[in-house]
Amino acid sequence: MVARIRLLPARVLPNGWLDVLRQVLLFGLAYLAYRVVRGMVEGRAGAAFQHARDLIQVERTLHFFVEPSVQAWASGSHFLMDGASWLYVNAQTSVTVAALIYLYLRHNRSFYFVRNMFMIAMLIALVGYTVFPTAPPRFMPEWGFIDSVSDFTGVHVSHASSSMSALLNPYAAVPSMHVAFALMIGWPLAMLSRHSVVRVVWFLYPFLMAFVIVATANHFILDALLGALTAGLSAYGARWLARARPGVWRFSAGAPVELGAG
Repeated sequence: MVARIRLLPARVLPNGWLDVLRQVLLFGLAYLAYRVVRGMVEGRAGAAFQHARDLIQVERTLHFFVEPSVQAWASGSHFLMDGASWLYVNAQTSVTVAALIYLYLRHNRSFYFVRNMFMIAMLIALVGYTVFPTAPPRFMPEWGFIDSVSDFTGVHVSHASSSMSALLNPYAAVPSMHVAFALMIGWPLAMLSRHSVVRVVWFLYPFLMAFVIVATANHFILDALLGALTAGLSAYGARWLARARPGVWRFSAGAPVELGAG
């Protein structure tokens, strides 16, 4: 019985506790870098609002500034707005973390490719947040936007508030990491899934997230497109890194590959 208990971690964890700690440390360091950048941009409200106005002007020039209309349409359904707000709040925490854990435990041979995508994407995002802080639409009621997430959660965060959430950078709209993260977990899981319905759900997940961020007035359409570009660049970067360690870092839905050195 004791021997079976000792063997359980080895069966459940593909590469043991040390590898788990390594992955947690990597994501922890990425979060620490995020906190540092958050502190750097909090005082740049003027630039953030000007950048938001610049994005609106670009979208108006290109004739696709439809975000106020999308939110107005979605606001016609209380159920739809609450669902969108719930998904926005939970996408970056519950959904993404659960998906990464599932990839690590059930598709470990492909986890490290996805992890590398996340590391590259977060680095790109930190550069974007630093050089181009941008206020989200919800801070611009003069354009007809409402803060549906605050209405849903009951927690109202003002851009002038000094008590920001530990996970909140109020001016981190460009690129949209909700869209980037949705692509980086959705499409790999779609390729790895054996069931057609599950594949379709994960394939559509990034498109649903793009609707959610616009309907809740947390991002502009350009933010979503830049988030998708971030995911694409990160996938390219992860493929390039996989050349160094193809036995561990490449994405593979086929036969198991070497384990143990992620």
